[in-house]
Amino acid sequence: MKRNYFTAKDLLYILPLALALGAGLASLQGGSWSIGFLAFSFLFLLSFSVLKFFFSWANASRTLAWIVALAFFLRLGVGVTLHVALPVYGHADEDDRAGYVFTDAHRRDNQAWKLAISEYPVIDAFSKQYGSDQYGGLLAFNTFVYRYFSPDAQRPLMLVLLSAFFAALGVPFLWKAINQVFGEKVAWAAAWIFVLYPDSILLGAAAMREPYLLTFNTFVLWGFVHRFYRFEGSPSINQLSDFSTVALPDRAWRHVLKDRIGWMWIALGLMGMLLVSPAIALVTILVFAGWIFFASERREISWRGLAAIAVIFILGLFFLSSSLNRSGEFVATSPLHVINDWFQAAVKWDIKQAFLGSGWVQKIFEESPQWIRLPFITVYGIFQPVLPAAIIHPTILIWKLIGLPRALSWYALLPVLTFSFVAAAGQGSRKTRNLVLWLSLFTWIWILLAALRGGADLWDNPRYRTILFVWQSILAGYVWVWWREARNPWFARIILMEVVFLLFFTQWYASRYYYLGGQLPFAVMVAVILGLWGIILGIGLWRDRRSGAKGAMDKQSTSQSDSVDKSRA
Repeated sequence: MKRNYFTAKDLLYILPLALALGAGLASLQGGSWSIGFLAFSFLFLLSFSVLKFFFSWANASRTLAWIVALAFFLRLGVGVTLHVALPVYGHADEDDRAGYVFTDAHRRDNQAWKLAISEYPVIDAFSKQYGSDQYGGLLAFNTFVYRYFSPDAQRPLMLVLLSAFFAALGVPFLWKAINQVFGEKVAWAAAWIFVLYPDSILLGAAAMREPYLLTFNTFVLWGFVHRFYRFEGSPSINQLSDFSTVALPDRAWRHVLKDRIGWMWIALGLMGMLLVSPAIALVTILVFAGWIFFASERREISWRGLAAIAVIFILGLFFLSSSLNRSGEFVATSPLHVINDWFQAAVKWDIKQAFLGSGWVQKIFEESPQWIRLPFITVYGIFQPVLPAAIIHPTILIWKLIGLPRALSWYALLPVLTFSFVAAAGQGSRKTRNLVLWLSLFTWIWILLAALRGGADLWDNPRYRTILFVWQSILAGYVWVWWREARNPWFARIILMEVVFLLFFTQWYASRYYYLGGQLPFAVMVAVILGLWGIILGIGLWRDRRSGAKGAMDKQSTSQSDSVDKSRA
């Protein structure tokens, strides 16, 4: 029976809500109130209608509706609050006075407005003269919004509204895809993590690329799952030990590949990424190539699918290289050479900025050999935003409220992502183990690349990391559900290792800023932490070996007892 995803009855609550919110946001922005009211109300009406449609399409319980609504209103509320509060309670710099958390969003917003009120076409956003947006896609979209929805005044909250909408739009796709692959428990866990992660909220509350890229990732994920997976019902985590209940049977591949819906969503997601950030399109193709290789019964795909992926990959290379070389600073003609030269220059720049921006980093670099600089910046980047620094470092209240949840959430996620390798090893099915291992390996490779590219920067590094937060949320949701059922002791041991790290570095930051207690030399402190980690790992391995030997002895004793009972009988 055909389901109605959107009916006239839905307008009975969507339309009044859209009008009320449109009136409220129009009052907070400059320009003509009537133009602002009509534009905001229309965008709210469009956003609510689309979100309602795809919630119904996901065919989930009302809990998903609340999660989608929370994703939207949380990001919109944070965006509006920061836009209003930063000029009053923030720093005296240009970004805070204008109500922006991110400098990139501020610059892109100003250039979008400048282009919107000019006589030049929107497509000029892709030209070299606009450097605020490295690739031009989001700048073109923002320019289009200003030109046709807000021609009389620059209304930054209009772009915040659209960012919040796009961020929430990915939730139904994520939930439906993960429910079909890993089951309902993992789908709910991944959806909650995806929606509530503070960096995702903060980026979705600003006119940044990340909320668009996250949703485009969910489009591709759902398209891939729709094409290559078929499962009736929601499997439990225990059922997944036999991956054949989820993996597509060989004989069904040709039949399912004829369905064009999956390829449509894959193409839509990848094309969106090519416009907003071509590099993420290339990385996403690699993710699914690895998924197919490690988790499929037969590593086959139709020649049309291979051709489409190859074309998109090559287009992505040229889009990325031309976007990176918009300034003309790279003389190389090969796209791969341009990308390589740009990445090397970016890493060197980030190391230099870390050196100039921190006195204690300068001290460490001066006291250490040169070869240690890159590994140090990489490791330091992994731990950004540093939780002890977020707690101890003196700053104004509004930035403390922004920084502390970011650091707390990352340090809550780190043990889960680390534990993912243990969860993968604990799977009985080879294909499930390979898939989870691949996702774990890819997630950590991306975290390392983000640390290299963003260096020790407090904002760029976590922002790059969050671009592919879809995969981190899936992995964290899966690991959390698996651990609740398996109760593997290594999760507690990994958390203990993190506690050791936090205790030492909290004391180190406290002594640095407030002169509380003595301060160990940095190298000595790191050596002590590594030593304690080694002890925790050693004791954990010893306990596992002992419990394994004890289990074998108990099994042998039971077997001998059964033999004696049989002989007596």
